[in-house]
Amino acid sequence: MTGVLPRQGIAQLIESGAIRADTPIRPEQIQPASLDLRLGRVAYRVRASFLAGDGRRVEDRLAEFEMHRIDLDQGAVLEKGCVYVVPLMERLALPDGIQAVANAKSSTGRLDLLTRLIADGGTEFDRIAPGHDGPLYAEICPRSFSVLVRPGMRLNQIRFRAGQAVLDDAALADLHAREPLVDGEALISEGLGFSVDLSPALAACAGFRAKPHAGVIDLDRIGHYEVSEFWEAVPSPKGRVILDPGAFYILVSREAVTIPPAYAAEMAPYLAMAGEFRVHYAGFFDPGFGHASARGKGSRGVLEVRCHEAPFVLEHGQVVGRLVYEKMAEIPDQLYGAGIASNYQGQGLKLSKQFRAP
Repeated sequence: MTGVLPRQGIAQLIESGAIRADTPIRPEQIQPASLDLRLGRVAYRVRASFLAGDGRRVEDRLAEFEMHRIDLDQGAVLEKGCVYVVPLMERLALPDGIQAVANAKSSTGRLDLLTRLIADGGTEFDRIAPGHDGPLYAEICPRSFSVLVRPGMRLNQIRFRAGQAVLDDAALADLHAREPLVDGEALISEGLGFSVDLSPALAACAGFRAKPHAGVIDLDRIGHYEVSEFWEAVPSPKGRVILDPGAFYILVSREAVTIPPAYAAEMAPYLAMAGEFRVHYAGFFDPGFGHASARGKGSRGVLEVRCHEAPFVLEHGQVVGRLVYEKMAEIPDQLYGAGIASNYQGQGLKLSKQFRAP
């Protein structure tokens, strides 16, 4: 069996003890092609981001970099601009032949809440090698807003795959010919390219820019916050936006994307030579996203954009990212948007679920 493990395969890993937790894993954590990971009861404020390194334990590195500990049981604020490490409730004992990759959940990325997985012996963020046996940790750095967190909150997610099943350009073109992946011409080059929508129809509000001195966001409060308290609208009267260095933007793709049930996708960072900006912090697209079999008619990709060193002009239709598709080991027994709480099926320009609809 080769490909991304579906929810029923993840359930089998839990039953076998390859994924385990002292607090039982809840059914709603298991997504069509990933598992949501839960924060534990303590956060460590550290001096800097770090990786454990080959042959070393995260626990030992924490002793080097810890500044102080924060009890999360009653809720605690993780402050903007600081770095925290939080032990997760889940731990792994992966069998040989099964590797894992993690990513921030959609709502996490839309809050500019940089969340990455680290583990003992790790030399990369968000990557767990076959045979790994040990605890997991989330490194969290709030970049635009301070956030209130509690134990059990789910900020990142993990996928499991057997072997490599990434579609090359020829296979992706064949899939698009059989089942259109975008509502228009497909730009296929090391994945499916997508562009930014700054069309005249969105001239008054083509996106949102995070306000620099906003208040705290309680991640448990859904549909609670007024957009205007945390975001300012970004107009594009001439079909372009000038990105400011260090600012964080929420924009939307021009293309409506589809992920067929037998496939999963991940948003990959675009080449640096394309401009002084980065797109993508939350990057998993589940089987059924935007697909008709899961009550979808194509869904736009929300773009989390941060400009780097110099102001940069982003123009309507400019290619800003790509989706890498890979085969599922088998079709999930439940698809994204079909009978599960899928907040972003059929989405357009949309902020995280904590905000009221503008």
